[in-house]
Amino acid sequence: MKTKGLCLPSHEIRMQVPFHDLDPMQIVWHGNYLKYFDAAREGLFRSLGVDLYDFFLETGYLFPVIRSTVKYIEPLRYNDEFICSATLTEMTHKLVVDFEIHRTGTHAFCTKGRCEQAAVKHPGVELCFEVPEIFRQRVLLQAR
Repeated sequence: MKTKGLCLPSHEIRMQVPFHDLDPMQIVWHGNYLKYFDAAREGLFRSLGVDLYDFFLETGYLFPVIRSTVKYIEPLRYNDEFICSATLTEMTHKLVVDFEIHRTGTHAFCTKGRCEQAAVKHPGVELCFEVPEIFRQRVLLQAR
């Protein structure tokens, strides 16, 4: 998207750290942050009127993750309540979603990340070098 003056679509989810997400050091295991990001990303696209699975069934386009990055700043611990936000920052050549996790109450900044997803046309698994126009139109319609 990267458009000046356009409000970037964003979505927040509230979560609480369950015991089974901890590692032996009693902090959230690093891989579980991607699970939190995924939940926020799904909420973001649903808020924009796009369920990625339904979109695939309708159009044959998939959006596999091609890159993920995570910066761990302050660990989450058992029972911590937090907000994970997802913001769609690009959807021209690929989908780019930025994430932030803040602990509720103290508002401590815990984690940030980014995920990139490419459009792939099924069944031939043909890589598309642009996000399909039908996808962009649906998102822009809801983002207004």
